[in-house]
Amino acid sequence: MCPPLAPGKEAATYSCRILCKEQRRMCEGLVTETDDSAPKYEEGKKRRKPNYSSVDLSEVEWEDRDDVLRNAMVNRKTGKFSMEVKKTVDKGKRVLVMTNDYYYTDIKGTPFSLGVALSRGHGKYFFRGNVTVEEGLHDLEHPDVSLADEWSYCNTDLHPEHRLMTQLEAIKRYLTGKEPLLQCDKELIQEVLFDAVVSAPIEAYWTSLALNKSENSDKGVEVAFLGTRTGLSRINLFVGPEQLTNQDFLTAEDKENIFNADHFPLWYRRAAEQIPGSFVYSIPFSTETANKSNVVTASTAIQLLDDRKSPVVAAVGIQMKLEFFQRKFWTASRQCASLDGRCAISCDDEAINCYLIDNNGFILVSEDYRQTGYFFGEVEGAVMNKLLTMGSFKRITLYDYQAMCRTNKESSDSAHSLLDPYNAFFAAVKWIMTELVLFLVEFNLCSWWHSDLTAKAQRLKQTLEPCDTEYPAFVSERTIKETTGNIACDDCFKSFVIQQIPSSNLFMVVVDNECFCDSVPPITMAPIEIRYNESLKCERLKSQKIRRRPESCHGFHPEENARECGGVSGLDAKPPLVLPLLLTIFSR
Repeated sequence: MCPPLAPGKEAATYSCRILCKEQRRMCEGLVTETDDSAPKYEEGKKRRKPNYSSVDLSEVEWEDRDDVLRNAMVNRKTGKFSMEVKKTVDKGKRVLVMTNDYYYTDIKGTPFSLGVALSRGHGKYFFRGNVTVEEGLHDLEHPDVSLADEWSYCNTDLHPEHRLMTQLEAIKRYLTGKEPLLQCDKELIQEVLFDAVVSAPIEAYWTSLALNKSENSDKGVEVAFLGTRTGLSRINLFVGPEQLTNQDFLTAEDKENIFNADHFPLWYRRAAEQIPGSFVYSIPFSTETANKSNVVTASTAIQLLDDRKSPVVAAVGIQMKLEFFQRKFWTASRQCASLDGRCAISCDDEAINCYLIDNNGFILVSEDYRQTGYFFGEVEGAVMNKLLTMGSFKRITLYDYQAMCRTNKESSDSAHSLLDPYNAFFAAVKWIMTELVLFLVEFNLCSWWHSDLTAKAQRLKQTLEPCDTEYPAFVSERTIKETTGNIACDDCFKSFVIQQIPSSNLFMVVVDNECFCDSVPPITMAPIEIRYNESLKCERLKSQKIRRRPESCHGFHPEENARECGGVSGLDAKPPLVLPLLLTIFSR
């Protein structure tokens, strides 16, 4: 059986996967609801892949190559299964490698099985402390404190008078005894009160930094933030709201960076997966093709000093201007340990190029500002290829079995008009009028004779169709601190050195700028469509996945009117619609 789920906590650490076991149309093995079979976004518009809710479970949890989880759920078993999975974050640009524990069971009296996935790591352990209600409410009511709106600290859906309450209001009324009918999670509320009291001193620290103008004289650091395991957030602005470079950060519009019903903020998750005590720096990705971000986010996890479990209790970070961050880097790169403080070689030399990249290979700092946010392999393909060969970075291949690919199809106006009687009517009128005008003006029978070429003109139309794709993600090897290498190009050797920045996920890369490896193509992260040849299709058909037939059949319903079935003969032809269709057909 699945472990008992506490309201609120399961919202951020569990993701549900419901598997259809048996239906009249034999949909066994299909996922009817999951966070991965989600609508796809194309050019800023939300699109759903056809039959997106009927995706086989093996295409969602594709790391389960032996279908252990899928077969157990199809056979309506109850049990537990663990597996290492790769989770894409930050609009699919980055990947987190984690271990999931899966709990599954059948739902009695229904044709469904239920699976729950619990990620190990920051989502498994928590710290519990005790504070008084008065202390907790005092710090919880601070204007810079907020709670996860989508978490269920209290169930406000049971009674109509509670439905307009926010979770914070519900907690206050519950603790003060003003709403005895409210059902709340006592343990979770006690934990969030403890977090509010313990994290309160950081507000004074942030205020002292804001008052000390020398620490942030040019207002490069704009936001400081903290998030705890219980969904509590503290935010401090060092500039006015109207002066923020990233207006959407930590707002409801920025779903990936706030506590949601199905995940922790991105800056929290990435910090929790790093080595304790290290900072994670990143540039937020935009939805456009070219990254237009002008900010850098830095965060680190706060862990208790417990050798047995070391739970992550919170994450804290800042967001700063990209220009401010880059200026700090260039200043630091010019400081050397020599007696006179001068460097034998520096990033100012034209013979070398200097880059600052993160652990996923994205450029944060480059001498060419336009390269910021690009994948390093697109700029220095030969160097990135060498780093992959040497093991400094590793490529992780990911699959998307719910992708949409662009294809060019021939479309005919004549065929399209037959699909819609209204289009057929207007097309026929347009064709008759066009031919009549041409006949009167030119009196050329040839144009009448060859009119079918005009009516049936073919054109290429770009459409989106379901497809399977694979795409790469890249992760650095943590154990490698410094690496040097040489690349044999056409008529020269290209040298480089990469060094990890201590206590961070960043690497400084210095590349020889006098040798060009044009023969080595750039490495991109663009998805590639998986094309199946006929032999592979045949093999897939031979190895069909396990299905279960329905245990019962429902051929009819007592309230169903059988006379309404098969009533095609009762359809009447409408002359106003049939006549234009006939004219269109005979004109061809």
